[in-house]
Amino acid sequence: MNAWEACVVFAAGAGAGAINTLVGSGTLFTFPALLACGISPVTAMISNSIGLTPGSIAGVIGYRRELAGQRARVLRFGGMSFLGALTGGTLLLTLPERVFTSIAPVLILFACALIIFQPQISARLQERRAARPHGGPLLPLGVYGAGVYGGYFVAAQGVILISLLSSSLNDEMQRLNALKNVLALIVNASVALFYLVLAEPHWGAVALISTGSVIGGYFAAKFGRRLRPGALRALIVVIGLTAAVQLVLR
Repeated sequence: MNAWEACVVFAAGAGAGAINTLVGSGTLFTFPALLACGISPVTAMISNSIGLTPGSIAGVIGYRRELAGQRARVLRFGGMSFLGALTGGTLLLTLPERVFTSIAPVLILFACALIIFQPQISARLQERRAARPHGGPLLPLGVYGAGVYGGYFVAAQGVILISLLSSSLNDEMQRLNALKNVLALIVNASVALFYLVLAEPHWGAVALISTGSVIGGYFAAKFGRRLRPGALRALIVVIGLTAAVQLVLR
């Protein structure tokens, strides 16, 4: 990796840390950057998962005030996120790389579609939101499924989680976003430890993404609420489509 590529990966890590704190889908920044540097798709995803974990920690710290009174939810759903992450990580390491290369463009397009239609989805879910404090019996299964998705392919797991939480829990969106950040951190940290033991990441990329994601996550938690969501969604979608094209053309 040359100096120019290192700068691109660092900038992508900073953008991903910020986006993950606010919405989720920062992998659509870092994954294309790693592919452009010539890193193989599976190694790129492994390095990305490890590198984004420190940024997830920064995001959780930034939203710590909104976590007040949510300990029971964290304990209830955190275990499901952990189990889902281990399932997804196992799938990534055991399935042939061609399976990931084939399915990743579909997952990226799915993530982009979620981001494009997020306002409409959120509005519909707000209308149907249940008044149960823990979301009913199906929400833990949904959180597990999001963990599997996040462990296998990190991008947009935050969008999936916030959709699940907002449709099932009667609470303020900022508090749900704080809970989403904790669950995403559990997934990212679980698969990061999993990959540290069983996989071979690209350590240069891990270092650059880690440093950038911490900076991005910190400033997003402080100032990110001022960003215009429409412009943010458009940028993420363009980068995500670029990654999908890169994978198809490999």
